[in-house]
Amino acid sequence: MDIQHQILEKVKAYDTIMLFRHSRVDGDCVGATKGMKALIQASFPDKKVLIVDDEHSDYLAFLGEDDAPVADDVYAQSFAIVLDVSVASRISNPKYALCKELVKLDHHINVEPYGDLMWVEEERSSACEMVADFYDKCRDELTLTKDAALYLYAGMVTDSGRFRFSCVSGDTMRLAAMLLDTGIDTEWLFANLYSVEYNSLKFKAYVYENMRRTENGVAYFSVSKDVQTQFGLSYEQASAAISYLEGIRGYLCWLAFIESPDGSTRVRLRSRFLTINQVAEKYHGGGHACASGATVYSTDEAAALIADADEAVREYKAAHENWL
Repeated sequence: MDIQHQILEKVKAYDTIMLFRHSRVDGDCVGATKGMKALIQASFPDKKVLIVDDEHSDYLAFLGEDDAPVADDVYAQSFAIVLDVSVASRISNPKYALCKELVKLDHHINVEPYGDLMWVEEERSSACEMVADFYDKCRDELTLTKDAALYLYAGMVTDSGRFRFSCVSGDTMRLAAMLLDTGIDTEWLFANLYSVEYNSLKFKAYVYENMRRTENGVAYFSVSKDVQTQFGLSYEQASAAISYLEGIRGYLCWLAFIESPDGSTRVRLRSRFLTINQVAEKYHGGGHACASGATVYSTDEAAALIADADEAVREYKAAHENWL
């Protein structure tokens, strides 16, 4: 029995299914949990499917609210599906540990196996793509609603850079087409995802004026909490500015250092051609080959990360004479 049908059998065996995602939420983990919830609820109306999470996103608020907190005994009798979380310490709701059984569904590098079942495909563009595949493989017993398709498509769009990243495959596009065939309103979705306030345009100018570059081809910038306040930005909006540095010719790696609400500095690392996740792993992070996250706790640690990224770019260019 393939892993998709193993998960389906577990869903059928439980009255309550709890869905979990990673801290510092993004479009993929929100879309995957909401999409899976809508999929299971439409297919098995008598089951209770819950997403209980204290972390919320203003950017993704248009997708709707999560569920109210429940008693611990509800967790204890439930089946947990953890989506888009590579290591258990990043699961945002720690009560996942109370659940009777758990499956890990993830598309990151599998640095930490956990759960009673595990479905990890590192080559997938997103966890939402995997949930769409779950439906596709088990469509004889599942119902795909327009709402479920919208949530999953939102996650696929955001995690794949609007289908531009190298992780996008023919399967990605075929599954996206399947979701589009439900009639979801992509114009409304893209308006919610990508419309910006005027202050965001001024912030973009600030980033370009204050970005720095290394000798070998790393572009980077930092955004303190004071700057976030100055431009009226949420932490998420500041973090999304990593995309501003994409596409600068000769710069194969770009970094954003964003001061987070807890006082630490979250680093977003992106690259073209070369893998960058090994740098992130040195600094309390990890992720995909060309899109990772890390955390630094001092200016010295930030400088060391920049130096390591610069060395990675230097080594790549030295080994690939015709890199561009």
